[in-house]
Amino acid sequence: MGKPTDIRCTATELYFLPVHTRMPLKFGGEVVTYVTCARVRVTVKVADGREAEGWGETPLSVTWVWPSKLSYDARHDALKQFCQILARSWAGFAQTGHPIEVGNDFIEHELPTLLKAFNAERNAEPMPWLAALVCCSLFDIAVHDAYGRAQGVPIYQTYNSRFMSRSLADLLVPAKGSGVDFHGKFPGDFLTLKRPDTLAAWHLVGGVDPIDESELTGTEPKDGHPVLLADWIRTDGLKCLKIKLRGNDAAWDYTRTVKVGQIALAGGVDWLTADFNCMVTDPAYVNEILDRLRDEHPRLYGMLLYVEQPFPYELEVHRIDTHSVSARKPLFLDESAHDWKHVALGRELGWTGVALKTCKTQTGALLSLCWAKAHGMTLMVQDLTNPMLAQIPHVLLAAHAGTIMGVETNAMQFYPAASEIEARVHPGIYQRRNGQVDLSTITGNGFGYEVKRIGRDLPPAALSCG
Repeated sequence: MGKPTDIRCTATELYFLPVHTRMPLKFGGEVVTYVTCARVRVTVKVADGREAEGWGETPLSVTWVWPSKLSYDARHDALKQFCQILARSWAGFAQTGHPIEVGNDFIEHELPTLLKAFNAERNAEPMPWLAALVCCSLFDIAVHDAYGRAQGVPIYQTYNSRFMSRSLADLLVPAKGSGVDFHGKFPGDFLTLKRPDTLAAWHLVGGVDPIDESELTGTEPKDGHPVLLADWIRTDGLKCLKIKLRGNDAAWDYTRTVKVGQIALAGGVDWLTADFNCMVTDPAYVNEILDRLRDEHPRLYGMLLYVEQPFPYELEVHRIDTHSVSARKPLFLDESAHDWKHVALGRELGWTGVALKTCKTQTGALLSLCWAKAHGMTLMVQDLTNPMLAQIPHVLLAAHAGTIMGVETNAMQFYPAASEIEARVHPGIYQRRNGQVDLSTITGNGFGYEVKRIGRDLPPAALSCG
């Protein structure tokens, strides 16, 4: 039976905002110099006849969602085209309920059909499911925002039986023999509802970032922001560094880890993590690097908080037993954690943690969070280099998730100017001070964006539906 608070989506308005990086950003084997942020305004109708609007935004991170030899532009254009298909579909989606219920139904039933048809019509390399999720995420996020605004509360106050008709038992299946029971449980039971207002901020040490003067090329920007790693550590008071590695060059990966680690030690950094970006195919590759680090640089090994996604993200295809890696360090799913079902498979294969991302939908991130926590897995919230509005749901998820350590946030490294307008209203989340971001200005209904106060001038809508 429905609730008087139930909503359905009635209209969408889609925008594309181009963003250029100040420094190149390396994902896997590719280097990124620009990205498009897709933003949508969604209108919903409440069961009692009222209407409300909500906003969602996600960077269309081509190289992260779709590793391929196809040109960047070809994949970029495909993502934008699929966003327009989704704008039409969400505007006409008749399902009613709480945003988790509506979003889950769209992701489970509508999205696979749309992706299959899109790939069939293109007659080219199929767009992956991860890319479809990222395109879908801005719409799902906007529906959550609209719902909170319609009810007059921050969205995290609605993930409970007062607002939801379905419990987690209707949405999740526990692992066999786990003893986990989702009956009578709701997402709010697994969340930190009294959120912290500050979070430790992780800095990304990219694969092509110059980390000392020997790596400078002379082409670096002179825009008042740091370039070298030691300058970032000093300026932002950093305590946590994420090191991007190659995954196919063990000597480079080890040397890079040690070099970054030594700069970290000198700067008073507390924690490191290593991200192999899906490039490893044999656990021995990671194990040998970890063991050598343990033996030759035990202090750095101790600072390594976890290891992120060394292996290919198609878990069903690459069923790699990872227990030997997770016996050494916590091992976190990132690209592989499409949804709670993939998290469940990852747990069987030996993964011990999950890196949540709002770009896989707010709904999916929350369901993955609940499944993982119920089964004793550790959580992190990772960045997709989120600027502008995309940063707000991102840091809120981390604040309510109870992560292993803060939140990764690196848009201020790669395109700080992109968020200058939003930073006038929420300065603390677009800069890192004393190694932290400050969420204290995010207090409003929905996600608390304060879009009107921000007052960003948008380009003409790419598509309006409904």
